[in-house]
Amino acid sequence: MSLASWFRWNEPQNQISQRTPAEMVVDTLMMELGWQMKQAEKQQRERENEYRKIKTGVDYGWLVSYPKHSYDISPAERLQLEDMCTKIHPPYCGPVILRFRQLIAEYEPEVQEVSRLFRSVLQEATEKIKEEEEAQKLARQWSTKHKTSLSLMTFKSRARISPFSSHIKTISEDVERGTEPTRRVWSMPEFRSAQDY
Repeated sequence: MSLASWFRWNEPQNQISQRTPAEMVVDTLMMELGWQMKQAEKQQRERENEYRKIKTGVDYGWLVSYPKHSYDISPAERLQLEDMCTKIHPPYCGPVILRFRQLIAEYEPEVQEVSRLFRSVLQEATEKIKEEEEAQKLARQWSTKHKTSLSLMTFKSRARISPFSSHIKTISEDVERGTEPTRRVWSMPEFRSAQDY
């Protein structure tokens, strides 16, 4: 009996391939939320230290030790955010993260506000996805209706356009005659029915 059989070094790792794209999107988005919350907490601490340093004139920052991660969202809110993340399709994951980072940089929120900002970005993305799906649905419906209505394409109109007909009045004719032009614009071609020909 060899030692290699006791250890699982030689077994292929199938865990990565077992995850669905939706699970990977949820994990990625929630990791981004956690990282942004840590960064916001760090920035908030730095702002508080700067304020304290300005107020007291003394820097005791070297004496203070902070916990690694003190603020966390509630389990119910985390579940709601994960549920919202499941509605994001994989191609939208990157743009959602970029939009979230853009808003974080723009507003510099407190730690408690980061999850609300994340929620608003997710809602914005799901609305955009719904709009695009509806537009695709309408486009598919239009294309199927367009295919069925090909018999209407052979329909010929009885009205004909005669742009070069000699009896069409133009504004220049009125000027040449020296008469006052009528209110109608004569640059448009006249429509006549087939009976006039």
